[in-house]
Amino acid sequence: MKKSSPSPLRTFVLLVSGAALVGSALFAQQEKKKEPQTWEEKKAARFTGPNDEQKKLIEEAVPSEATAKPAKARKILAMYRCEGFIHTSIPYGNHALEQMADKTGAYSIDITDSYDVFTAGNLANYDAILFNNTTHLKPNDEQKKAILDFVNQGGGVIGIHAAADNFGGWDEGIALIGGIFNGHPWTAGGKWAFKNEDPKHPLNAAFGGKGFWHTDEIYWYKPESFEGRERLRILLSLDMTKKANQKPLENEKFKDMIEGSKEDVDVAVSWCRKIGEGRLFYTNLGHRDDTFWNADVMQHLLDGIQYALGDLEADATPTAKAGLGDPVLAPAEEG
Repeated sequence: MKKSSPSPLRTFVLLVSGAALVGSALFAQQEKKKEPQTWEEKKAARFTGPNDEQKKLIEEAVPSEATAKPAKARKILAMYRCEGFIHTSIPYGNHALEQMADKTGAYSIDITDSYDVFTAGNLANYDAILFNNTTHLKPNDEQKKAILDFVNQGGGVIGIHAAADNFGGWDEGIALIGGIFNGHPWTAGGKWAFKNEDPKHPLNAAFGGKGFWHTDEIYWYKPESFEGRERLRILLSLDMTKKANQKPLENEKFKDMIEGSKEDVDVAVSWCRKIGEGRLFYTNLGHRDDTFWNADVMQHLLDGIQYALGDLEADATPTAKAGLGDPVLAPAEEG
């Protein structure tokens, strides 16, 4: 039997369908090509704030005066480049740091996203390096040496939130901050309870000797990387007596990552330490944009900065050796 030929209409439909499929594939390829590729393109896509109203909130939250009088004019080099996840809060933090400098006179600040600032000659112009939510930074060997020499010889280092998601493969860099990211069971949409580990410590003055609740994303750190209480003066940690803080650990993703009781899990949030002749202050607060218009957090940040700069005296004896009393837990209920 002789096969019938496709009708002209069917042939037309097949041609149109084929053209549509080819067109869709080409469009998808074009869309993929339009995705940001370079750091400049990525930051332009991610950084949309702060707007005028948010700037005002930040400016109102920033302390109006320095906690300690600077011994001399202080200068900070603030780095915000990301090779990994890019936090939208970075420009909010940059604005807060600039406003804090202007209002308090505690320091002046240069803000950069370029690795070429990390030379011995350039770092000699600064009193501290600040990492504002930087991720997966990969300085070269010369830059690594310049950073470590700067701190060991008396410079300060300050880390905000994702500063603890840096320097993979560079053990000394990870140790410089105190540990490296191992996930965030306590997500940005949750309100978490915080324990005041050291209520009389100068860097905790903002919290009035109390524990508190705060909405932010909180990391825990790879156990083998975390410097721990034997080396760090822990200032704040998660209050794991609270059910709200325990609940995320019921997730199958995290169940196998804990040993013993959820209440005994130790999640440090802020700390300080001496490194050679230098000083470190790190806080995991700062994932969310609105953290930078929380007045207590901004005071905590300023005090940590002034400690790192060498102007605010504070005991950095590691917690395990300091003989501290009991920490102050968060209130029983959110508030």
